[in-house]
Amino acid sequence: MNRRLFWKLCGPLALGTLALVWVITFLGAETEQQMSVIAERHQQTLKQWGATAERLHAAGDEAALAEWLDALQAREETWAAVVRSDIRPLAGSELSAQFQEGFRLGRHVEWKIHLYFADNPIMDLTFADGHTHFLITLPQRMRPGGYLPQTKLLLKVALPLAVLVLLSVVIYRHLMHPLRQLERATREFSEGHLGVRVRALLGNRNDELTALATTFDRMAERTGELILTQRRLIADLSHELRTPLTRIDMAVSCVEEGIDTPHFLPRIRRECRLMRRLVEDTLTLAWLENETPSLDQESLDLTDLLDSVIDDARYESPHHRIDAELPDQAAISGSSHRALAQAVENVIRNACLYTPASGSVRVRLGVEGEGYRLTVEDQGPGVPDDQLERIFQPFFRTPQARDARPDGHGLGLALARRQLTAAGGWIRAENRPAGGLHMTLWFPAVRPQTKAGS
Repeated sequence: MNRRLFWKLCGPLALGTLALVWVITFLGAETEQQMSVIAERHQQTLKQWGATAERLHAAGDEAALAEWLDALQAREETWAAVVRSDIRPLAGSELSAQFQEGFRLGRHVEWKIHLYFADNPIMDLTFADGHTHFLITLPQRMRPGGYLPQTKLLLKVALPLAVLVLLSVVIYRHLMHPLRQLERATREFSEGHLGVRVRALLGNRNDELTALATTFDRMAERTGELILTQRRLIADLSHELRTPLTRIDMAVSCVEEGIDTPHFLPRIRRECRLMRRLVEDTLTLAWLENETPSLDQESLDLTDLLDSVIDDARYESPHHRIDAELPDQAAISGSSHRALAQAVENVIRNACLYTPASGSVRVRLGVEGEGYRLTVEDQGPGVPDDQLERIFQPFFRTPQARDARPDGHGLGLALARRQLTAAGGWIRAENRPAGGLHMTLWFPAVRPQTKAGS
């Protein structure tokens, strides 16, 4: 399964986490290093104290030096002293120049301070002779790293929180943009805007959310078609019902007025049958179009089915010749006997209806591909080329159809197409060069499995 959205979110989160850890580590180390050095102004103060101690010592005024040290210690609340470092090597060893140059009793003012030691370090300011040193425990006010706890809190809490909030906002916006578009489209669709679509609004984005948008568009398109089809069916049905209802109303009015006409009652009965058939066919068509049902899964012989339908057609149309060319057997599995019989019956009845008396209707069945091809040819007036597809629309009737069958309602071929589609087949019409209509029906030998209601 394609998980584009997973990788889109996982990549930034993983890289962002690694980058955040590296930044925190780097900033922490850099900040700690910068905070480990005594401030420049404090370094200058320490050097001035060392210079003062050296000046008093060089003057030989021990009392003044002692008084100055006491005053300094009291003022800074620390320890300070002037000492000598007379190092004498033993056992004939010698002191190297590097040792003599770098030897100190305390830390140089420019060296880094260990921030995690509890005690303040002793600072060493060496006099010019190299053996006398001014030592002082670093006063607390001069100790660096005073804002280290706050800095750690900033780096370890505030910075990660800010980065994570920013990353969350980016991810939230990335996820919510298509969801908001989907929400807006759903709301508009529920308000009756059936043409609303979402996928085009998401641009070049390609992930699970765009797949959801595509699914929504397909659903919206299918639902919109169903709603429009229902509206058309209701409008067409109401239009078709007006005529028989008007006739019935007129017949009832005549009876109420005492006009004794013996044909009124049969006329009312005929109109009622017409309305019943019209309503039943419309409901069947609506069921086939709106539900796209999975019909009964049956095994049947198409030759036997056609023999039965053709026998009925010969009985109903005795003035027509129906020539049939059928194989001995045409087995079909996983289909619906009722749906195929109704579809074929509508087509053959139409062929007989529009073929003049003493004319012929030709029915042929043969194998084609993974199914069977049935052709029905009549000798009727045919259909204008621009209306060959429209004859499969509900309630559409050509002028020739209205003349040939005034009581028809234009649902036969629409039902035939829907029934064949539900059974996995198809139907199309074309005009014959010699005149008449050529209908082609195709049935799968083994109907593909589909889910009910899909």
